[in-house]
Amino acid sequence: MAGPVHFEVFARKTPQAGWVLQTALESREQAIQLADDMLVDKRAVSVRVTKETLDVQTMEFRSVTIVTKGAPEPPRPKAARDDKSLMVCTAPPDLYTVHARELIGRVLDGWLDRQGLIPFELLHRADLVEQLEASGIELQHALQKIAVPESQSTGQAVHEIIRHYQRLTDQAIERVVRTGRNDGFPNLGAEPIADVARRLANKSDRAFLMGGAIAAAMGGVRGWRAKFELLMNLADTAPEEAEPAALVHVAIEQIMGEIFNVRQGRADVLGATLDVGGQLAAMVRLAVPVEANLLAQADKRVAAVLPPLNGPAARLGEHMARGQYRLLATSLSRRVLRELMGPRRLRPGDPSGEIDVLRTMAMVLTASAGKFLTLEEAQLAFAERSKALVGADFVEAYVGTVGNPLIEADMLVRLCENVTGNSAKRSAARWLIACVSALRFERSLREGEASPGSKLASLADLQSRAQACGLSPKDQAAIHETLGRIGDMVEVQGKVTAQIARAPVPLLQRLALLLRMACGQGCPVGPASNRARAEALRLLKGPELRRVLAGDREAVETLKPLMQAAGLAA
Repeated sequence: MAGPVHFEVFARKTPQAGWVLQTALESREQAIQLADDMLVDKRAVSVRVTKETLDVQTMEFRSVTIVTKGAPEPPRPKAARDDKSLMVCTAPPDLYTVHARELIGRVLDGWLDRQGLIPFELLHRADLVEQLEASGIELQHALQKIAVPESQSTGQAVHEIIRHYQRLTDQAIERVVRTGRNDGFPNLGAEPIADVARRLANKSDRAFLMGGAIAAAMGGVRGWRAKFELLMNLADTAPEEAEPAALVHVAIEQIMGEIFNVRQGRADVLGATLDVGGQLAAMVRLAVPVEANLLAQADKRVAAVLPPLNGPAARLGEHMARGQYRLLATSLSRRVLRELMGPRRLRPGDPSGEIDVLRTMAMVLTASAGKFLTLEEAQLAFAERSKALVGADFVEAYVGTVGNPLIEADMLVRLCENVTGNSAKRSAARWLIACVSALRFERSLREGEASPGSKLASLADLQSRAQACGLSPKDQAAIHETLGRIGDMVEVQGKVTAQIARAPVPLLQRLALLLRMACGQGCPVGPASNRARAEALRLLKGPELRRVLAGDREAVETLKPLMQAAGLAA
């Protein structure tokens, strides 16, 4: 799936020089204009503009040249072509690398799903490879899926690549079958895994044999959760010595990573009742348990959103909290980012809950930035997800059932608070401006049953929170002015300032209420707050207040912060 796009400008200063990156811009037109200007000003003999698109699967940029102008590049000698060196896999052990297993999982996904298997099991069990070989067409189609794109990238003939991988597959199948028939894989039912690990520690093919032993043990159980329980049992009984322990834990980590790559596997292990957002939050809790637990202890809202881990997931969390399975933690973190940058809703029936879970994951991943993900990667993912939160479909589902315009505005301010990225902030601000500028919002405040004081306090809260959302100055000014204007209307209609000034209550209490309004706490900043400030200033200048304050020094200290906030004291 394509992600964010930017444009890079390259230039060559002399005919023999290489391309040098000059700058990166978000605007295609600006990038092309800059390239043209460099040629006109003779700052370069040739220029190039490329379009860089982020691939969210690999987190790498794909480059496409859109403009090349100026002197042509000098011819460069071509390297000699070596067809053998172009092959990705050349020997059976190459099929056991992480990238090869991922590719096997993609080209054989249908067969593996029907069997309830992962590539690791297939590569280590003789009965499974024989079953796959007997199917014939499944294996042939998988080889074709690999050969066609490789032919396009290397220029080799498709049938040559198929023959190469057919020979490689036959060798790998023969290796697994021969080892299985000769009882070369240890039997974990007859020998503890700790003893097996110690015995295999010095063998050259120890990883292959240990993988076969664990895969054989998994063959006796059904269901992803049961398989995960078995893996945790094996992890708990692993030897304490470093090298044998690493032999066990590396194999277990690879298997767990592949189980998490299966959608049903994730659901079974993390909890069948969790939606997509719940699963992602659980994976974040697994990947960075220390940061997640600290934030949960400090913030009840985080604790309420992070799902509890139970069963094998809880046991895995204990291992990861001790610093084990860091590659799995990295894999889980990157899977979370891919899901965030994808199109799927995290909580389709609960838009408010989706905002909560995104906020929680953003807090945890930001707190753990630099551990498995960079801060820039996390910010990019949440900026992309934020674009979905400000779309018409999501906003309508989020506030569509709310009948009170004031509550709707409060929800939209919350949306502004929780989205990130300039584009998403601008879109969220437009929704909020449209809400508070609508006639129904003004009418609800003018005709509502609530008291004028509570209406003013609600408007002041909206204004204060909107100012802290990080919106653009133009959007902030529009929201600030609109809420101030409506606050003025409510205050005039209710004569709030005049009533407070004449209220039969102690003078200090009246002054405190007026100061709260003047500093934007009791009413929005604008004409209403200015009237409250003027009335407060009149009371401050009166002789009666001086007599009261002279006999109550504590009142002076209480009122001083409000006076400073209202601009009436230094």
